[in-house]
Amino acid sequence: MQYNTAQSYIMINETMTKKPGSNRIIIEGVTDEGKKFHPADWAERVSGSLSTFRNRRIIYSPLLQPAEKDGNKCVIIDDELKDIHPELYKEILDFAQSNHLKVGKDETGEEETGS
Repeated sequence: MQYNTAQSYIMINETMTKKPGSNRIIIEGVTDEGKKFHPADWAERVSGSLSTFRNRRIIYSPLLQPAEKDGNKCVIIDDELKDIHPELYKEILDFAQSNHLKVGKDETGEEETGS
C-alpha cells in the first residue's frame, strides 16, 4: 500500500520504507462512522511529538510520521515506538480509540478496524 506525503512532510525515502521485521500501525483520520476527523492538521500535531527542526524545516521521526491514505490524513507508527517511548505509544493509541479513528496494521492484508 502506498502512502503519500504532502510537500511539507519529509520526502519518501528510506525512513518511510518499512524495515525488514518491523510492523507499522496506521491510524487513519476517518471515524468509525466514515466522517473525516478534524482539525485538519491532527496528523502533523500527533507526529510533532517526536519531530525535530533542521534549517527551519520540520523533520518527522521514522517512528511516528504523518501521511495520506486515500485522501485522508494518517499517522504511521513504527512498532519500535512501543519499546522506545511506551507512554507516547499508549497515548497515541488511546487518542485514536477515544476519537473512534480507524486503526490497522500496515501491509498485513488485514482489514482496518476501529479500536
